[in-house]
Amino acid sequence: MNYLPSPTRYDVGRYRRTGRSGLHLPEISLGLWHNFGGVDVLETQRAMVRFAFDQGITHFDLANNYGPPPGSAEENFKQLLDSDLRPFRDELVISTKAGYRMWPGPYGEWGSRKYLISSCDQSLKRMGLEYVDIFYSHRPDPNTPLEETMGALDHLVRSGKALYVGISSYSAEQTKEAAAILKSLGTPCLIHQPVYNILNRWIEDGLTDVLEDEGIGCIPFCPLAQGLLTNRYLERIPEDSRAAKSHGFLQTSEVERQQVRIQALAAVAAGRGVSLAQLALQWVLRKPVITSALIGASSVKQIEENLAALGGAELSSDELAAIDAACAL
Repeated sequence: MNYLPSPTRYDVGRYRRTGRSGLHLPEISLGLWHNFGGVDVLETQRAMVRFAFDQGITHFDLANNYGPPPGSAEENFKQLLDSDLRPFRDELVISTKAGYRMWPGPYGEWGSRKYLISSCDQSLKRMGLEYVDIFYSHRPDPNTPLEETMGALDHLVRSGKALYVGISSYSAEQTKEAAAILKSLGTPCLIHQPVYNILNRWIEDGLTDVLEDEGIGCIPFCPLAQGLLTNRYLERIPEDSRAAKSHGFLQTSEVERQQVRIQALAAVAAGRGVSLAQLALQWVLRKPVITSALIGASSVKQIEENLAALGGAELSSDELAAIDAACAL
């Protein structure tokens, strides 16, 4: 049976403008960094993507190296497009990135024009797309002139392979310089994708000011700290959790190091009548500079819980102070 999305998927209308652009993104977007690779179950991926779109999540975020193995998340997403979502392509914002090592030799990573353009071509082929909506420089390259990297992004827009471009994990100073170069080329920097959550607040030390000044949107990844800011790790490390996976980035040592903090944060969440994950998302989304929170998920239930964070009351000054106190433990 052909997939028919929910006719009420846009009824809630929780979207935000991306910086000073005309592009709106859902307040929660779905990232395919984890749980969408070749080692994972395609039917579970399909159920999550279907549910997300049915709930008005229109933005799906990938990168060339997402898997494992690298590239397999984009290949799987092609299957999901073919089976369900391709008829609704104009309702989707699909992003991908290049910057980390993808193939052997000197042209398979970082920020050269050679690598970025080749990688974009490969990503489009893996997903069966003519263009992506957003193409990112995944990380700054200390050995390539920023003019070359930004020039490659400008070329991708002018060649019709990307509608918008963005950067990820650039410092405040690098972001300001990159934005100036792109502006001079006539291709504005649409969005920045940094890691940002209750436990990792580095963007507040200058980057958010640059984004506001330049009119650049912000879509934090790891708003739940790879699952740390959920109820999963309050007492132990579940066998089926991300921290228990041999190929994951979240280490058991990090869970143990943060245990006292997340337990204190869970108490704040309980006092508010929400889960720890919902509190973490409400905290990230409280800032006007934030366009969308980029979540990962391993089940439909997790996406459903995260969406329930939207529309709640604003965090009070007492709650914000309690959150800060928990993080200081």
